Amino acid sequence: MSENDTIPKKSTSQINKAVFFTSALLIFLLVAFAAVFPDVADKNFKLLQQQIFTNASWFYILAVALILLSVTFLGLSRYGDIKLGPDHAQPDFSYHSWFAMLFSAGMGIGLMFFGVAEPVMHYLSPPVGTPETVAAAKEAMRLTFFHWGLHAWAIYAIVALILAFFSYRHGLPLTLRSALYPIIGDRIYGPVGHAVDIFAVIGTVFGVATSLGYGVLQVNAGLNHLFGGAHQ
Repeated sequence: MSENDTIPKKSTSQINKAVFFTSALLIFLLVAFAAVFPDVADKNFKLLQQQIFTNASWFYILAVALILLSVTFLGLSRYGDIKLGPDHAQPDFSYHSWFAMLFSAGMGIGLMFFGVAEPVMHYLSPPVGTPETVAAAKEAMRLTFFHWGLHAWAIYAIVALILAFFSYRHGLPLTLRSALYPIIGDRIYGPVGHAVDIFAVIGTVFGVATSLGYGVLQVNAGLNHLFGGAHQ
C-alpha cells in the first residue's frame, strides 16, 4: 500500500459489539479475580511479571530501540512530509498547541507520581547494585530517563502514526486492526481484527488504570497532608 492509495471508507460510528462485550467481559473477570482472590492474583501476576522480566527483557529493550530508530527515520526522511490526512488538508492547531496536547496526553497524571516516586523507588531498591548509594542514584536517574525519555515517546509516536495514517489518510477504522490491512486486507473486519482490538482495549484500560490509581493515591496523600484526617 502506498501513501496515495485509497480505500473505501467503512462506517466507524457504531460500537463493535464483538470487541466491546468481549473486552468488557475479560476485564470484568480479571478485576473480579483480583478482588475475590487478591493473594492468589498478586502471586500469579508477580510470577508472570518476573517471567517476562527474566526471559523477555532483551526483546523489550531491542524492540523499543528499533521503534526509536524507525520513528527518527520517518521523521527525517521524505516520509515525514506525508500528511496524515487528505493532500489538501491543513493543520487545525499550531505547533505549540499540538505539543502541549501531546505532552499532556502522553504524560498525564503519571508524571505527577512517577516524576518523583520512580527515581526514589529505584534508589531504594535498584534492579542491580547496592541500595542508597551514589551508584544507585545514578542508575535510578538512568532508568527514569529511559522510561520517560525519547524511548517512551517513540512508542507513543509509532502507535499514533499507525492510527492516524490508516484512519485519516485511508478511511479505515481508528483502531489498531487497521495496521494489518496491507497484510490481510478486508479480513481485518473478521476474528483476527477483533482479537487485535480486544488486546489493545485490555492493555489500554489496565495501563491507564495503573497511572490513574497511583495518581489518586498521591492526590489523596496530599489532601490528607494539607487538611488532616485519614486516607480515603
